[in-house]
Amino acid sequence: MKKRNVFLIVIVVLALVLAAECLFTVREDEYACTVRFSKIIDTTSEAGLHFKLPFMDSVKYFSKATQLYDIPPSEVLTSDKQNMTVDCYILWSISDPKLFYQTLGTKAIAEQRLDALTYNELKTVMGTLAQADIINMDDASKRNDIYGGIATDVDALARTYGIRVEDVKIKQFDLPESNLNAVYNRMISERNQMAEKYTADGNYEASIIRNDVDKQVNILVSDAKAQAAQLEAEGEQKYMEMLAEAYDTEDKKEFYEFTKALEALKASLNGDEKTVILDGNSELAQILAGAK
Repeated sequence: MKKRNVFLIVIVVLALVLAAECLFTVREDEYACTVRFSKIIDTTSEAGLHFKLPFMDSVKYFSKATQLYDIPPSEVLTSDKQNMTVDCYILWSISDPKLFYQTLGTKAIAEQRLDALTYNELKTVMGTLAQADIINMDDASKRNDIYGGIATDVDALARTYGIRVEDVKIKQFDLPESNLNAVYNRMISERNQMAEKYTADGNYEASIIRNDVDKQVNILVSDAKAQAAQLEAEGEQKYMEMLAEAYDTEDKKEFYEFTKALEALKASLNGDEKTVILDGNSELAQILAGAK
């Protein structure tokens, strides 16, 4: 009886080991490749339990998720023979696990290959651009189109390895230390030229505005003076007409002349001087002397 129990235990253990060797699980976020004698015989992305031949088959797992690879900074040469350091990263994923396993096999080798593909594409594209085309104040969307083209080209090359390149992002362009001062001085000179141009244009526009305002002021002043002169002449004319109407007889005329003579006399008696010398034949002198 005891031997029988031991035999049953051994059978159960062997069955469990055999079941463990026959079954494997696949998660939602991964591919599973069944390998027999170093050759993939099956690939699945369906989550759950799957079967394989015990002791003959092994399983290689590859992630479905998008992966980020930060490429080490590298130098490229622009079309005007200027060195620049490019720092970028790649977003990639496995699109064909079987092809990926056959051509690369591991993530580390895949990243090495992506590094080489991206650097070669960057070197080719940057070689067609001048440094001023990369470092400027223009619309960034133009440069984004260039970077998008790089991602498309790298993706096309990576397809042969079962990889899909989703994006290539340029984090920054750096200049070698020897070029920094020259580029900064060039940028400062360009900004100074732009500032001088804006200042000259502003002064020119200001002079036009000032000249126009001065012209308008002169016209307004001239019109105002002409209008004032006309009003003054009309007032003098009206005044003379009123005088003529007020002194239209000989007696009124003589009275007017007398009052004007008195006003003139009063005006001459200013200060401490109270002596007046009149012609004896003048009517005023005769009136004052009581001759009239």
